[in-house]
Amino acid sequence: MYEAQCPCRGMLDLLANKWSALAIGALEEGPLRFGALQRRLQGISPKVLTQTLRRLEGAGLIDRTVYPAVPLHVEYELSPLGHSASVPLKNLRLWVEENVDLATAPTKPV
Repeated sequence: MYEAQCPCRGMLDLLANKWSALAIGALEEGPLRFGALQRRLQGISPKVLTQTLRRLEGAGLIDRTVYPAVPLHVEYELSPLGHSASVPLKNLRLWVEENVDLATAPTKPV
């Protein structure tokens, strides 16, 4: 993983992304439509959510199901691989929630 050309780095980059980790967490409870997912992930733009979902789907972490209806009905849910990734991510989210007051927030250089 520490070698520059390691193929693991792409997956690590995807999972370490704030919106990816939060989207996976939001989908732990079951499938969600785009709008419901956007409401759950407060602060994410539709563009960034679309990009995040495409990357997660491309990596095999989520499944996208299109239901033929008017209007079109699309749901996103964790794949088996996504469920396995959600376990360490959930532990990380819990650790952050428990320790956020103890950590010094990083500041931007002036």
